[in-house]
Amino acid sequence: MTSLLWFRQDLRLADHPALLAAVEQGPTACLYVLDDDTPGHWRIGGAQRWWLHHSLASLAHSLEAIGGNLILRRGPAAATVAAVADELCATSIHATRHAEPWWRAADADLGDRVTLHDGDTLVASERVVTGGGTPFKVYGPFYTALTHHLPPPEPRPAPHRIEPPAKVIESDRLDDWHLLPTRPDWATGFTDWHPGESGAAANLADFADRVVGYQTDRDRPSVEGTSRLSPYLHHGEMSPRQVWHALHGTGGDKFLKELAWRDFSRSAILAQPGLGDVNGRPGMNGLQWRTGPPADADFAAWTKGRTGYPIVDAGMRQMWTTGWMHNRVRMITASFLVKHLLIDWRRGERWFWDTLVDADYGNNSLNWQWIAGTGSASQPFFRIMAPLAQSAKFDAADYIREWLPELATLSDPDIHDPVFRPADYPQPLIGHREARDRALSTLANARTG
Repeated sequence: MTSLLWFRQDLRLADHPALLAAVEQGPTACLYVLDDDTPGHWRIGGAQRWWLHHSLASLAHSLEAIGGNLILRRGPAAATVAAVADELCATSIHATRHAEPWWRAADADLGDRVTLHDGDTLVASERVVTGGGTPFKVYGPFYTALTHHLPPPEPRPAPHRIEPPAKVIESDRLDDWHLLPTRPDWATGFTDWHPGESGAAANLADFADRVVGYQTDRDRPSVEGTSRLSPYLHHGEMSPRQVWHALHGTGGDKFLKELAWRDFSRSAILAQPGLGDVNGRPGMNGLQWRTGPPADADFAAWTKGRTGYPIVDAGMRQMWTTGWMHNRVRMITASFLVKHLLIDWRRGERWFWDTLVDADYGNNSLNWQWIAGTGSASQPFFRIMAPLAQSAKFDAADYIREWLPELATLSDPDIHDPVFRPADYPQPLIGHREARDRALSTLANARTG
């Protein structure tokens, strides 16, 4: 009897219920499928592909150390998994349950052939539901319901040994997938990241030493106050349960609530699979976003960090250079695009999807709709973040100096909104008051139209 373990966004060996179930049954083959077909326009972006290459290389090495090996195939997931299972004469297929609509479609196509296991959330999503048995759309009641199921189960160790199947089948070469950028290599600034399970463990240990300062430091871009665990969680190189048990009781309660928000994002996309494309509030469908050449030029300036708002530009350059952006600055840059520039949140969401190593369908979509005021769980559109005030409030001067060297000589008071700007730094695309008035006028027209 051969079992097939299908890896997706769960690229680890520890605390992996699907892997353990497969190994307990006997000889186990492990498979990863690069599926650019089933997700459609949600196929993984460029920064994620860089991460995936290194994560798969790390996973393959870890599997080999305990007797297994990683089969790589490319194509529509369900058909490819079924074909590999047939090649191996596998009697069972095991996989981690995921909430993304394309994974659910693949699971449905495989039907009874695949056994799904929970491993992507703190608590199984079907256990955290409304009184009517449906997924939650709003965080407050979701979190209350989730707390009734905490603590999550203890993480389980990785298997000591994987017995390989007797039959050996062909595998793609990872390098032949060309996941790494070459012409040009825009990922030279990604060197601080160490994809893979060991990198995840090292980052978690580092964060555990400073988690007590998370509640205040997480909003200050100039200090290392955030966890930087998001790409490891997104790619499944650590489980949420591992993080919870490592940090519970260490003064990290605020961060654990953020981990609960990740669980909520799964509930939200189960309730609204089209969350990445469709407004959660239908009443916002009448909002008229700017389009045409002027809007396109503003969008291009935003992507390149050339808006004339230092905190916004620093964030956008950090993201392009490193594949990651500070959490507070993500909110500022997103709000600026949607409300100052009146550009559709979906354009920004897609840019983040392509340029972030941690671009997660649930979190990315939910957070953009929250900022835009278009989601069922979001702030009102009329709450317009003031980027200049945010920059000063959260002491972003050193952060701006790091990512905007043309402003590095300015004093702390001046750097947030320079009166005298270097010749190579642009004037603001629009003034804050003008942008606010335009946004509120657009909202009023949407309500009366």
